[in-house]
Amino acid sequence: MFNSTVLEVAIGLCFTFASISLIASSLSEALASTLKLRANTLLDGIKAMLNDHQFDGLARDIYNNGLVNPRAPGEATTEKGLVFRPSYIEPRHFAIAMIESVQHANGKFEDLGQKIDAIGNKQMRQLLRGMYDRAAGRVDLMQAELASWFNNGMDRVSGAYKRRSQLTCFVIALALAIALNIDAVHLFATLWTHPSLVAALPGLATTGTTPFAAQTVTQTLTDLKTLPIGWERWPAWDLSLPKQLFGWFITASSALFGAPFWFDALQKLINLRGAGKKTTTEQPST
Repeated sequence: MFNSTVLEVAIGLCFTFASISLIASSLSEALASTLKLRANTLLDGIKAMLNDHQFDGLARDIYNNGLVNPRAPGEATTEKGLVFRPSYIEPRHFAIAMIESVQHANGKFEDLGQKIDAIGNKQMRQLLRGMYDRAAGRVDLMQAELASWFNNGMDRVSGAYKRRSQLTCFVIALALAIALNIDAVHLFATLWTHPSLVAALPGLATTGTTPFAAQTVTQTLTDLKTLPIGWERWPAWDLSLPKQLFGWFITASSALFGAPFWFDALQKLINLRGAGKKTTTEQPST
């Protein structure tokens, strides 16, 4: 048992929050893998970057390129026709596929400017024309600039995906908190009173000669054995319900920090409790 009640409560809460975060993140990853959320988010991000929302131009040609999508046959004409959708694209491969998609066939880099001028979308035409002019005839410079532009665009796509993942984790954690009745407020109160109940047991057992005292000892032992989570009865529609809703919300919000955060905090708390003044043993005199 830990001697510090504050540390013991903090460790108990961190362990609970770490467990909830781990379960919620695992379920969220399983859901993302099943629904192919990463691949679909990447596809939507590339269509937005290339102004090809109908998937009938550059985005389609890039996804049919073997460097970007090596598992697909490269014959997709519509978005639904994509047999495979990659979850990650190497920036250099995207840059090469972009140049090849604009050229439509193997040709000289010097002729790429004419192909760029034939692009229908004004924004993409101006973007690629600027990159081509700055490259000054060097294909490696244009590839590097395209890869850098792709990385910047993917940073924004990754940010949107992370926010969506956090929302999913929160919803899953809230469902777990309600289903298992993991009320952070009730959990804190229970963990806070447990040390005092344990400390009072010897005195109650010594004076437990009357029926009332014996009943008190029995009730105390029952309280210690009862887990502070789970359902004994469904919540009543009274003044205690808002407090319970608040406790569920706190439990669900803990998943937003992620399991690594809580496990790291748990390790630090255990190390803090274990640290202290070490006792020195006297060396026997000779």
